[in-house]
Amino acid sequence: METSLRYGGDTTGLKIHAKEKFSLGSNAFLQVQDRGNRRRISIVLRKHQHLHFELDAIINIFCCICWQLHGELNTRTGAPSCLSAALRYFLPDFASVAGGVQYDRNRKLRYCVRGKKAFPVTTDGLLKFNIKGQCDADKDFIQTKSRGAAELSWSMLEFQKNQDVRVKIGYEVIDKVPYIQIRENNWTLNADSSGKWNVRYDL
Repeated sequence: METSLRYGGDTTGLKIHAKEKFSLGSNAFLQVQDRGNRRRISIVLRKHQHLHFELDAIINIFCCICWQLHGELNTRTGAPSCLSAALRYFLPDFASVAGGVQYDRNRKLRYCVRGKKAFPVTTDGLLKFNIKGQCDADKDFIQTKSRGAAELSWSMLEFQKNQDVRVKIGYEVIDKVPYIQIRENNWTLNADSSGKWNVRYDL
């Protein structure tokens, strides 16, 4: 389990965040088939176990699939501020995609879909250009909210002795807000031009 302490300028107290992944098998693969009028996409986890969705395409993609659970507790109020569960697909040659449900601090259930694609800029993969997006919807699919961003990520291994540093500089295209993320070993600082910021420490 991955656990972290988080605090931000818009929060009412220190938060404890936990994340757990449950792998459904690295030998899974994505099958998209077109058989006459029957078009479907199948996520094959292992023999005789499939998940089916409709899609107009033909492709075979090897991928990894896992359940990802998130929970967050506000230490001041003692109440959970966020609970979520998502099924995440890792497609090594394409992107990572996730879809699931989230129960937020306003006691509202929301559905979410998000994706991310990285483009290596250097051959060692330490400098990357990332594009990512997310769409949330309420339980009735009436209210939706979308987010999208493009960012440059630079990882500096052994920046100093026993110190790894990663810097991300990006632009949120929906809200038109530039942002920056600086990570040093266990510490992460996020800030944007609107004045929002938060700090995370990975335990």
